[in-house]
Amino acid sequence: MKWNWQQPDWPEFRWDRAPLVAPEAQFLQQSGILIGSVKHLADDDRAAVTIDIMTGEALKTSEIEGELLNRDSVQSSLRRQFGLEVGGRRIPPAERGIAEMMIALYRDFAEPLTDETLFAWHRMVVSGRHDIEAVGRYREHADAMQVVSGLIHKPKVHFEAPPSKDVPQEMQSFLAWFAATSPEGPRPLPGLTRAGIAHLYFVSIHPFEDGNGRVARALAEKALSQAIGQPSLIALSHVIQRKRAAYYDALEAANKQNEITAWLTYFAETVLEAQTHSLALIDFLITKTQYYDRFRDRLNERQARVIARMFREGLDGFTGGLSAANYITITGTSRATATRDLQELVSMGALLQTGTLKSTRYYLDLGK
Repeated sequence: MKWNWQQPDWPEFRWDRAPLVAPEAQFLQQSGILIGSVKHLADDDRAAVTIDIMTGEALKTSEIEGELLNRDSVQSSLRRQFGLEVGGRRIPPAERGIAEMMIALYRDFAEPLTDETLFAWHRMVVSGRHDIEAVGRYREHADAMQVVSGLIHKPKVHFEAPPSKDVPQEMQSFLAWFAATSPEGPRPLPGLTRAGIAHLYFVSIHPFEDGNGRVARALAEKALSQAIGQPSLIALSHVIQRKRAAYYDALEAANKQNEITAWLTYFAETVLEAQTHSLALIDFLITKTQYYDRFRDRLNERQARVIARMFREGLDGFTGGLSAANYITITGTSRATATRDLQELVSMGALLQTGTLKSTRYYLDLGK
């Protein structure tokens, strides 16, 4: 089998523009709504919303690759970068590194893409790793760079990338393409199209020993941000992680040819879904701020801990609702105290109660 980079038309990708016209228009329209939603927040609320979205993306882009990070550490690192938190809390290298890349994406989205940019991102996403020889530089090993699954004695090769000796030249071509297709370049492409090609083009080269997926998703977000002239703040990795199998299936199908309409259509739909999720998340975070404005001074320490735990579940909420047993586990209190605390929360309008006896469950009352 010939991979896309082995074919004579590489890297001249081809696609049908017609199916992308409506998604491109919808992307710009939703971007305007999202920008407006954030713009009208107070400074503190805007920072809180931005950090929450960035935290989620940092966690999910790592989770897609099978790496589970500590949410509190990632968020603490981001808050520190925004100047909102000081102190001696030690942040593990992996959490600090991915947070630093999110900040770099947010602050430097408009900057040109260079080898040095990619090397810096790579150092961030593999921070703390000791099993990688080429950190902050393109891979150099002679072995074939393959994406495989299955048994060791009978592996399934999903993709094989160009040999390491060809990577520097391939990356120069990629960087030239990225610059030429930018909004200010001589051959500008619409935002969704450019982001989708950037992601596929980069992972087809697979220039690093590890971390290629995280860097590719960062590239897509950089392209989307450049298309709208400011940080996109979309939950791209969240949506990809939720449908990870479809993501890998789409990538695998796309790396066998250079006609990529199916990939771009998939990617456009994913970005639009991510935008919709971000809009819902922003509304949820605004509601969270309003909720705390109403109840913060009325909660005891136990209640505050449980409410914070429920909000951490985000849009999907506490699975199955909060039970008295959950409350006891979170707070370490007695059943009698838990029952009293919960009834107080219901009485003040902080929680909604459903069911009876052992089926009683509690949900955040976010009604305004």
